[in-house]
Amino acid sequence: MLTAQNERERAVCAAITAESIVELTRALVEQPSVNPGGTEASTVAVLAEAARGAGASVDVVEVAPDRPNLVATLPGGDGPGLMFLGHSDVVPTGPGWTADPFVPRVVDGRIIGRGATDMKGGLAAIVVAMNALRDEKLSGPVRLTCTVDEEEHGIGVRDLVSRPDGVSFLGCVVAEPTGLDTVIACRGASYISVEIRGRAAHSGRPADGRNAINAAARIIEIIRSDHDAMQTELDPLLGAGTWNVGTITGGQGISAVAPDASIGIDRRLMPDEDAEAIAAALRERVAAEGIDTDGIEVDIAVTMQMPGFRTAVDHPLVTSAVEAVRDAGGTTSIGGWTAACDGGFVTRDLGIPCIVLGPGDINTQAHQPDESVVIDDLVTAARAYALMALRLLS
Repeated sequence: MLTAQNERERAVCAAITAESIVELTRALVEQPSVNPGGTEASTVAVLAEAARGAGASVDVVEVAPDRPNLVATLPGGDGPGLMFLGHSDVVPTGPGWTADPFVPRVVDGRIIGRGATDMKGGLAAIVVAMNALRDEKLSGPVRLTCTVDEEEHGIGVRDLVSRPDGVSFLGCVVAEPTGLDTVIACRGASYISVEIRGRAAHSGRPADGRNAINAAARIIEIIRSDHDAMQTELDPLLGAGTWNVGTITGGQGISAVAPDASIGIDRRLMPDEDAEAIAAALRERVAAEGIDTDGIEVDIAVTMQMPGFRTAVDHPLVTSAVEAVRDAGGTTSIGGWTAACDGGFVTRDLGIPCIVLGPGDINTQAHQPDESVVIDDLVTAARAYALMALRLLS
């Protein structure tokens, strides 16, 4: 039940309707901004038009061909503002859909379509909240920042944080699907590649060669051992960092000593960890074990890094979010997230505290066939976003 505290808040919440959010969510889902593919431009065009209609000024920055970031700002006073962060790309549809993924349907109070929950519904909720705030006198701006390529390599957020514009923000709300829970800590992610070179020889005389696959097996054992050791000390919100060897290739044939091997690794990061330091430590361990000697060469490189973050439980951004969701008629709990998101860059590179708070379920809906989001949750999210802005920028 909506329990906004005064007439001003109740009027703003009343201006946020299911019809307006459904209309915009469907318009966004209709644009197939699948990544990989570099096709976010049409989604951003729809979002930009809606943001301008909500009274925001809009800047569109081309990060790569047909891959624009969007920054939409609802003006306020000279004080620090409130940022909302989302992304315009979606993952490929995959098999199992019961209808066209890009023809959104409303069934039993849900919007069904690729990106409905991750995260075009969240983007729509932000814009509709901004529209409800357009005539309010706020002490600072309300900004929507929408990046490209979140689902792959993060070129959008990397470009964003490289272009600070001097506007200060007291906090950032990442509208990823959390089931309206307030996430105050988030693990990061990284990809690490290991390239191993040995020397080919006839398999009848393996001592004449240097087997790169054997070296890879020893490196994988180092990784497995470190993973197990990390699981013995668990953070109450985030658990621990993890290693996962996702790919391995190598060799030229069964009857030859393998002259090369490659390992592709996913290393999930705790908020205080850095992937380059982790890769350096792995190099040191490989050397200490004598793996890269006697004709074996090992190259280790970080190919992707997305930092994590942590915000104090008593930070005003957190307490405001919890109260706003409840006053908007929803329920929320404070927790952590083992997934990764763009918020880590905003905290690390721009110094802005972050939370993740959005409609939809990342575990049961995101990246799955017949992806959907509950319309009532979209309305609750939009009203909570508006209440946060009213209270933090009063």
